[in-house]
Amino acid sequence: MRIAISSRSGCGNTTVTRLVSEKLGYPMINFTFRQMAEERGMEFWDFCRLAENDYEIDKDLDRRQVEMAMAIPDCVLGSRLAIWMLDKADLKVYLTASAETRARRILKREGGTFEERYEQTVRRDSNDSARYMKIYGIDNTSAEEVADIVIATDERTPEEIAGIIIEAARGKASGVLA
Repeated sequence: MRIAISSRSGCGNTTVTRLVSEKLGYPMINFTFRQMAEERGMEFWDFCRLAENDYEIDKDLDRRQVEMAMAIPDCVLGSRLAIWMLDKADLKVYLTASAETRARRILKREGGTFEERYEQTVRRDSNDSARYMKIYGIDNTSAEEVADIVIATDERTPEEIAGIIIEAARGKASGVLA
C-alpha cells in the first residue's frame, strides 16, 4: 500500500509520516526542500527564494519523490504535494493546522521569536500556494476533493494522528475506509 500524506509547513507531516512508516514497517519517503538546499550547499531560505522563480526546482523535487515511491510497492510518502503527485497512492491524507499552531511548532523546532516564525509561516504559505498554482494548477489550500481523509492536527498528538491514518489504511486495505 502506498500512503501519501500532505500538509503545509508545521502541520506535523514529517513526524506523522515517520510514525506511520515505523508502525506499518513501510519505507518512508520524505525528500524535501531542506535536503535539496543541502545538496546545493545553500541556506534554506535562500533556496526557497530561488525556487520562487525557478519552477524546475519544484518539478525536480516532485518527480524524484514520485519515482522513489513508485520504485517500491509499500511506502509512506510525505510532502507538500504528495496527495496530488502520487496518482497511484492507495490512501491520500491531508493534515491541517492553524497558522498560529504551525508557527508555534516551527518556533519549537527552529527557535527565534513567535512573531518571526508566524510571519515566515504565512509568507511561505502564500509563496508555496502561488507557486503550486502557477506550476501545476493545484490549490494546496483545498484538499477535500483529493484527499481520502483530512485531519486537523491542532489538538492532536502525532501518535493520535498516526493512529487515525493507520486505521484508515487498514480499513482501505480491507475495502472499508474508516
